Amino acid sequence: MDAESRVATHFAESLAVKQDAATELPPVIASAGLLMGQSLQNDGKILSCGNGGSAGDAQHFSSELLNRFERERPGLPAIALTTDSSTLTSIANDYAYEEIFAKQVRALGKAGDVLLAISTSGNSANVNRAIVAAHERDMQIVALSGRDGGAMSALLNAGDVEIRVPAERTARIQEIHLLIIHCLCDLIDESLFGNI
Repeated sequence: MDAESRVATHFAESLAVKQDAATELPPVIASAGLLMGQSLQNDGKILSCGNGGSAGDAQHFSSELLNRFERERPGLPAIALTTDSSTLTSIANDYAYEEIFAKQVRALGKAGDVLLAISTSGNSANVNRAIVAAHERDMQIVALSGRDGGAMSALLNAGDVEIRVPAERTARIQEIHLLIIHCLCDLIDESLFGNI
């Protein structure tokens, strides 16, 4: 296969996954957006975490809330738990890498907050421990996953929302995660600020 054909195959695969996601995911994305909007309306905040590309997605989401998405509005309280290298390395060194997000959730989270937990496989041990810690703090979870949902799915409570991308390939799951994040930002803005 030549280079142009490989590129065309990526586009075709991405479009097919987007079509499947467009059929399956709008109701759960809408539920997650409403959950996050209600938390923010009630003086809650949104913590987010993930590894690798999912860490980048957590930071992207947080920046869209803290600064702005597509409209002028006040900043909204969001914290990406992936950004403080001193905290991450001290927890990993003193305890375990699996605790890097959970310890932050226990310190920063409170009842009424939401954790945005991102894992393409659903099997990231440190993200899953953060979910457990969030439940200990009476927080709700919005989980972005893919494939079969992995171990993450079994950790979720009735009030949580899992948005599981109907795909197996990590790159395709990550592409949809970014689109979901933009949908969530739009829904949050709409629920808090309406048609400004």
